[in-house]
Amino acid sequence: MTPGKVRAATLVTKAAQVESMLQAVRALPLSSLDEFESDPRNPAAGESYLRRALEALFDLSRHILAKAFAEAPSEYKSVAAALGRVAVLDDSQVALMLDIAGYRNRMVHFYDEISSQELYEILTGQMEDVAVLLEALLGWAQMNPQRVDGAL
Repeated sequence: MTPGKVRAATLVTKAAQVESMLQAVRALPLSSLDEFESDPRNPAAGESYLRRALEALFDLSRHILAKAFAEAPSEYKSVAAALGRVAVLDDSQVALMLDIAGYRNRMVHFYDEISSQELYEILTGQMEDVAVLLEALLGWAQMNPQRVDGAL
């Protein structure tokens, strides 16, 4: 694999998907756990929105790694480590992304162990972490226009 340029269109599309899922989470009834649990569709929707936001974030990350650095890690935690190795993310952002990768894997493989209370706590207290990482990835692209095939 030879390094090339990141597709601006892919960055924009994936970033919009992350943003859309973050907005969908914000639209859920999250003022209290009781309100969140009052309709069983809320936890299901929240879980779906969170998982889809994380997957789009990792898809965006993998695109950057593949196109700009000719790296193709297959596991989510490897994606986070690679982003640090090539200086797309700083150490604190890598640590955050490693945590998020672990949680995404837990959501997919151990979904039956995630309570609506745990999900509520993440949706109300940690969704900004996803936005921070998205901003860091897009910030890297803006700071490295020579690695992107067009304007963002």
